[in-house]
Amino acid sequence: MKWTARETRPGRITLARLALAATAAAATIAGMSACSRPATQETDTEDKVPVVTRPAARGTIRPVVVATGMVKPATGAELLVSAPQSARIAEMPKGVGDRVQKGDLLVRFDIPSLDADASERRSALASAEARLTTARANEQRIQLLYQRGIAARKELEDAERELTDAGAAVAAAKTARAAAGELASRQSVRAPFAGVVAARGHNPGDLVDASAAEPILRLVDPSRLQVEAAVPLADLSRVVVGNPATVVGPGAFPPERATVLSRPAAVDPATAAATVRLTFAAPTQLPAGTPVQVEIQGQPDDGVVLVPAAALVQEGTQSYLFAVDAQAKAHRRPVRVGIVAGGQAEILSGVTPGEAVVVSGQNALPDGATTTPAPAAEGEAPAAPGTAPGAGASPDAKAPPDAKAPPAPRAGAGGSSGGGARR
Repeated sequence: MKWTARETRPGRITLARLALAATAAAATIAGMSACSRPATQETDTEDKVPVVTRPAARGTIRPVVVATGMVKPATGAELLVSAPQSARIAEMPKGVGDRVQKGDLLVRFDIPSLDADASERRSALASAEARLTTARANEQRIQLLYQRGIAARKELEDAERELTDAGAAVAAAKTARAAAGELASRQSVRAPFAGVVAARGHNPGDLVDASAAEPILRLVDPSRLQVEAAVPLADLSRVVVGNPATVVGPGAFPPERATVLSRPAAVDPATAAATVRLTFAAPTQLPAGTPVQVEIQGQPDDGVVLVPAAALVQEGTQSYLFAVDAQAKAHRRPVRVGIVAGGQAEILSGVTPGEAVVVSGQNALPDGATTTPAPAAEGEAPAAPGTAPGAGASPDAKAPPDAKAPPAPRAGAGGSSGGGARR
């Protein structure tokens, strides 16, 4: 039996296809083997993370207690005028914002009943004095008659008793007249100190009552203003009389210096805060009633370990930072933080003085990563040779003229020094 060309061609094509498939499979397996070897080498490569570090050092830190408060007049620097009783305002020459000198008239009331009472008390005193004069003359006359034996002993005793009663009546009348005069004098209210009219609630002709809650006029001495601040109970132990403070007002008012004047004797149980009074170092520009923020400097802590506050990283309730060792490796350190103030943080445990801590570039920094000093910012001196990465040299330090910068590391260079960030 003979095979024709038409019959043999399909078999030859099938064998060729099988050979090509086997060759492709072998090539694929070889390619996969070849690709796996370079990948292992790239895993060993590491990138140096640019960071800025500063050394931890011992120093002094002062806590700052921040509280809200209000500017108020000091004791004796405020006068609230009210009516002594139901009355009509006869005169009220000063308006809100007017300057007042000591002794100036503030309000004059029209109270006819006080004038009538004062007049009655004066008449009663005159009658008592006339009775005293008569009793004294009668006692002298009876005394002479008694000495001559004409008047009886009882008449003399009666004359002496009348003289005593008349003297007591005069004393009582004088007291009543003084009281009535005092009430009558309250119809005119004069300024006991120089100041500024801060509020005015009525005008001449108004009828006012002594039980009214709103004062008729309020006078304040702007040179004797203080701040009353509500300090939380947890921070109260750090506030000491005499501590300096800064008072920050709203808007364009500049910050002003102040001093703690007194500490409270009691705490408000509803707010768990205590009122601390502060006095301004100089007459303030803030008007009474202005809400302010107070920053009180507490007692200083000496010889504590300090790091820049920018080095701290917070995760929940845990604080940590990154310390860089002599091999430029960054290590994550849990720390206990004390006082944080003035851009510095007190470290109670976790860091020792002299260690370099990362203050910039610690975001997403792996534990154990190799670091390199970040380029110095504009106006910032670079780190001195031989210091920890980013641990900044003195601003006055200058590199010698022949000093050369070390070559920059090549990204993706082969080999590994161990412990670095790997990809």
